Amino acid sequence: MSLSLYEPKREDLWFRQRMLADEETMSYNRAWGGTVPFPEADWDAWYDCWVADPRGERFYRYLRDAAGDYVGEIAFHFDGSVRRWEADVIVYAPYRGRGYGAQGLDLLCAAAKERGIPVLYDSIAADNPAAGMFLRRGFSEESRTKMQIILKKEL
Repeated sequence: MSLSLYEPKREDLWFRQRMLADEETMSYNRAWGGTVPFPEADWDAWYDCWVADPRGERFYRYLRDAAGDYVGEIAFHFDGSVRRWEADVIVYAPYRGRGYGAQGLDLLCAAAKERGIPVLYDSIAADNPAAGMFLRRGFSEESRTKMQIILKKEL
């Protein structure tokens, strides 16, 4: 069960489109609308911002399994509105339950640490079962409301 990181090319964004359109994959996002449209017309601008990242404020990679299949994505970015680095891990629903989320989170934290990021945060829905995974991987609960949990990890 070994995952690797893959920097997608523009033509690989079909996988992100598929994940964001999948109701089961996006069930964690129900409180904020569920699935997310990602039309091909938006790919170039999104790619330039998230993958090419000319300002050095973002990191985005696909997670690939040993067979080379895309199983999810990881990302982090600097959120200027709250002045902190925010993490993101999504495992495509057909691949859940195999430990890929935990391994992806570890890869994400290692990539952030390599880039000199001292602390990562994640804001997740209060009913998201992934909170336990974050806590087991060294994150702590910073705050909680009825809607969301803010998790934090010093790298």
